[in-house]
Amino acid sequence: VGRETTPGAYVMMDGSPRPEEEQHLLESYYRGVRMGLLSSWPGGHVIAGYDELLRDGLGERIRTARARLDSSIGEAHDAAQASLIACEAASDYILRYAERAESLARDAESADAGRRMERIGAACRRVAYSAPSNFFEAVQLLALAHDIAICEEESGSMSLGRVDQYLYPYYERDLASGVLTHESALELIECLFLKFNQIVYLRSSGSAKYFAGFPIGFNVAIGGQDEAGISAENELTFLFLRAQEHLLLPQPNLSARVFSGSSERFLTRCSEVVGKGSGMPQFFNDEAVIPALKGKGISDEDARNYAIVGCVELTTMGNNLGWSDAAMFNLVKALELALNDGVCTLTGKQMGAHTGTLKDFANYEDVIAALNTQIDFFFERMIRCCEVVERAHAELLPSPFLSCVVDDCMKAGIDVTAGGAHYNLSGIQAIQCANIADSLATLKTLVYNEKLVDRAQLHAALVNNYENAELLRLRMLNKAPKYGNDIEWVDAIAFDWARDFAERLTRFTNVRGGPYQMGLYTVSAHVPMGQNVGATPDGRLAKEPLADGGMSPVYGRDAKGPTAVLKSVSRVKSEYGSNGTLLNMKFLPSLFKTELGVSKFVRLLRAFIELKIIHVQFNVVNRDDLLAAQKQPELYKSLTIRVAGYTAYFTELAPDLQREIIERTEFADI
Repeated sequence: VGRETTPGAYVMMDGSPRPEEEQHLLESYYRGVRMGLLSSWPGGHVIAGYDELLRDGLGERIRTARARLDSSIGEAHDAAQASLIACEAASDYILRYAERAESLARDAESADAGRRMERIGAACRRVAYSAPSNFFEAVQLLALAHDIAICEEESGSMSLGRVDQYLYPYYERDLASGVLTHESALELIECLFLKFNQIVYLRSSGSAKYFAGFPIGFNVAIGGQDEAGISAENELTFLFLRAQEHLLLPQPNLSARVFSGSSERFLTRCSEVVGKGSGMPQFFNDEAVIPALKGKGISDEDARNYAIVGCVELTTMGNNLGWSDAAMFNLVKALELALNDGVCTLTGKQMGAHTGTLKDFANYEDVIAALNTQIDFFFERMIRCCEVVERAHAELLPSPFLSCVVDDCMKAGIDVTAGGAHYNLSGIQAIQCANIADSLATLKTLVYNEKLVDRAQLHAALVNNYENAELLRLRMLNKAPKYGNDIEWVDAIAFDWARDFAERLTRFTNVRGGPYQMGLYTVSAHVPMGQNVGATPDGRLAKEPLADGGMSPVYGRDAKGPTAVLKSVSRVKSEYGSNGTLLNMKFLPSLFKTELGVSKFVRLLRAFIELKIIHVQFNVVNRDDLLAAQKQPELYKSLTIRVAGYTAYFTELAPDLQREIIERTEFADI
C-alpha cells in the first residue's frame, strides 16, 4: 500500500481475491495515499538484537531453533523451522564471504593485500557460527548480520542501535591487549560507515516523493545514559563522531542521545561536527524520550536503553516491532475539507463528511466541530486499513531471520510480524500541527475576534486559491500571529490537536495486540502532501509544501529567533510524541567558526535539554551555496543537506523540495 499498485489487485497468498470488505478498504486507502491524505510504509523500522547476537554468536541461534523445532507443534513448529532455515542460510552466506576473501588472498598482488584478505576470511569463518573474539570480528559480524536482515526485510530503516555501547567491550579488551589502537579502531568504524553507503533502497516514483533522496535510514545512536541514569559516553562515542567528521556521508544516520548529565566535552564535539555541515549528529533528549516511552508501557530499563530507527522513530533495543510508519494522517487536508463541506477544492469531488462551509460557521467553535468531524470520518477507516495491511504483511512477508534476533519471538514460537516481539506498537504521524495552528489562529483572530475578514469572502478565496484576492492572502499571512514565535495561545492550538490525535489512537489496539502511538514527523512527505491540499486560511496557496519536519514552524514565519522556536515547540508536550518527533533548524556556517559561536550552540543544546523537547537537528549551510548547486549541480555532487530525519545529497532532491529547504528560516546567531 502506498506503492503504484492497481486498485482491485489485492490478493491472498494463493492468488485468490481478498474478501470484498478488505478489497474496499485497501482501495480506499490507496485513493487516500494518492490524494495525499494518508501515507504508509511497508516493514523495516526495527533494531535487531545485535548486542545479543555478538555476545552469543549465530551458532547459538541455530541451536535454539533446533531445540524449538523438536519441542513444538503447529504454527510454532513452522516458525521454528523457518528460523532454523534462515539462520543456517545466514551462516552459509557468511562462509561464502570467507571463501571469497581466501580466494582473493591467494591472488593478491601484494603481501599486505593478501594479509588483509586472510584476516577477513578468518574473521568470517569464525563468526559464521561462533561469537566474535575481538573488535575486528565483532564489526565484521555486525556488518554481515545487518546485510542479512536488510535482504530479508527488503525495506528501509533497519537500524543498529547503541553501537558505541555493545562494541565497547571488544574495543576496550583489544586496546588493553595491544592488538588495537585508537586509529585502527577509527579506520574500522569508517570502513563500516562506507559499507552502509553502498546500499541503496530502490523506491517507486510515488514512494520517492515521500522519502526523497533515497534515504536508507541506518540509524546509529551514541551517548546518552545507562540503566542507572549515569552518562554512558565512552571512547567509541567520540570515535563515531570523528568518523562522521572525516567522511561527512549520509549514512549511517548518526544520532546523539543527550540529557542533563551529558558532558560538556560531548556536547562540544557534537556541535563541532554539526558545524561541518552534514546535518549530523541529530539530537535526542533522554529527559523527554524516556518518560514518553514509559508512558506507552515500556519498562524503565528498556526505556533508558532506547535507540532510534530510520529518521527519528523511537524504539527499544532488540525486543520491539514498532511499525513506526504505519500511516501518516494529513490534518491540513482534513481542515480544507472541513471548511468546504467535505469537498476537495482541488478536484471538486466529495471526499469527506458533509459539515457545511466556512460561510455557515457563525463562530470559531463551529470550525473546530467541523474539523473534528472530518478527522473522525477518516480515522477509523485508516485504522481498519492498517489492520488489513499488517495482517497481509504477516501472511505474505514473515521475517524468520529477524525473529531469531528479536526477543520473545523464538520463545513464543511466533514470527515477529505476527506479534512475537516483546513490544508490539504501531506509529501514526499527525501532519502538520504548525499549519493547523497557523490557520486556526488566523481564523480566530481575523475572522471571529477582530471581524476584519468576511467568512464568505474568505471561503470564496480558498476555493479559488486566492485568485484576484492577493491583498486578502497577504492579510491572512501577515496580520495574525503564527506558531514558532513563543506566543502561548497559538502554540496551545498546535498542542491541542496533537494531544487530541494521540488520544484518538488510544482507543485502538493493533493486530499484534499492542498500542498505537503518535509521531510528529513527515520525512519529506510535507511536499507531496502539500501538493494535495488546497489553499488554507494562513495564506498558504494550494499545492504549496506544508511545514517541514513535524514540530517545525512553517518556513519563514518564525521571526523571533531560535530560542523562541524552542519555547514554542516545548509547549507541544513530548509525552504525546512517543513514536518520534522532528524539529528542523538552520544556521549559517559562520556561527561555528569561533569558540564563542560553538559555546553559544552548546548553550542552545542545554536549553533544548531543559525544555524537554524530544528531537532537534540542524542544517549548517549558506543559502548561496544551495542556489549555486541548483544552477550547477555537477559542481556540488558531494553537498549533503538535512531533509527531515535524514541526510541526502542536495542535488539528488526534486526541485520543489530543494526550494522548500532553501526557504527555511536560517539563523546567524543565538
